[in-house]
Amino acid sequence: MSTSSFEIRVCQSCGLRYPLTEGHPFGIRCPHCLGETRVVLKKAISEKEEVREVKRKKGEVRTVLLDNIRSAWNVGSILRSADGFGFSHAYLCGITPTPEVDAVRKTALGAEDYVTWSHHKDAVKLVKGLKSEGWHVGTLEEDQRAIPISQFTNPQPANPFVLILGSEVTGVDPELLDLADHIIYIPMRGQKRSFNVANAFSIAAYWIAESEVS
Repeated sequence: MSTSSFEIRVCQSCGLRYPLTEGHPFGIRCPHCLGETRVVLKKAISEKEEVREVKRKKGEVRTVLLDNIRSAWNVGSILRSADGFGFSHAYLCGITPTPEVDAVRKTALGAEDYVTWSHHKDAVKLVKGLKSEGWHVGTLEEDQRAIPISQFTNPQPANPFVLILGSEVTGVDPELLDLADHIIYIPMRGQKRSFNVANAFSIAAYWIAESEVS
């Protein structure tokens, strides 16, 4: 078990309250006004090295496919959520950045060490191969064939499952939609037509994970 620590500091000039982890380049000067700060709390952080048991059915495989996601920040956020919801692998396709990019690692916060990943140039070719091996394919997209996320239940949770998310601008490739066994969407209550892709994945991943373990 490895242990590090952090402090909560308060600036004596502007009143900013912020955490300072061990070895952080901020130092003891306020990051806002460079004023003097004082420590108001110290705490140790322990990171368990043993792998926690994941709540899932025996043999269950859930994965995510990101096709032409432009933002490294979104990719990193999705990897972190994928780990939290028990997705074991990420297929990174087209121009989607991989954890070799600093911004992906920075946002993933180490999740790339637990969610394995692979890069593929052509998502359509990849999905055709997965389907030939018996995989179930879901896509998250607005489409005339789509059903609300609340109505989705994976009919064969014992089969490997992949959830596809597409470009933030153009959406999921039409050929991938045609290959999908399930097209699902998240109903919107406001004026915007869709959520940020990382937020949308978290919503869908939570529903899928909970419906399969219930």
